[in-house]
Amino acid sequence: MGARENKTELMVIGGSAGSLQVILEMVKKLDSPIAFPILVVVHRKAHSVSILPALLQQFSPVDVIEIEDKTDIDVNGIYIVPADYHLLFESKNSVALDSSEKLNYSRPSIDVTFKSAAEMYGENLTGVLLSGANADGVEGLNYIKRNKGQVWIQDPETAEVRYMPQYAVERVNYDRLITPGNLAEHINKLYSAQ
Repeated sequence: MGARENKTELMVIGGSAGSLQVILEMVKKLDSPIAFPILVVVHRKAHSVSILPALLQQFSPVDVIEIEDKTDIDVNGIYIVPADYHLLFESKNSVALDSSEKLNYSRPSIDVTFKSAAEMYGENLTGVLLSGANADGVEGLNYIKRNKGQVWIQDPETAEVRYMPQYAVERVNYDRLITPGNLAEHINKLYSAQ
């Protein structure tokens, strides 16, 4: 990685099959307070009862919030994109939910959120792609990189479902490969350097 650690103002984490355990491990090891919001986009069944925020909250040192339309994004929080909605940034502090057609068979689409965040945050965005079974998020990571943001990908060797991170590693100029064991450590270092 280059000498520059960006001044992260937002971290967006995308994942699908196999990513929940990684997110759970990360949350358990995060320092508090955190210096930037963490937004989580995971593929989930539409209309499923959302236990994810409550599950993560049990282990999180900061508030875990499932996003609603026009939710304000605060620094010291983890935000979960709800099932069956795309998430778009209206400003650095406000997001909107959108129910337009699925992208990569997914709603929420990781690509949609990564691209919207990259347009809003530019070089101050860090995008992370975890385990999953389709290519959603890869185009978005490339978009983050083109906007000078930082790109982290889960090492495919450590992924429960390696297709998504493997596809990304082959197609994206990434900054860092992370593992379930060291993701939180790298996040903590990012915000201790802010």
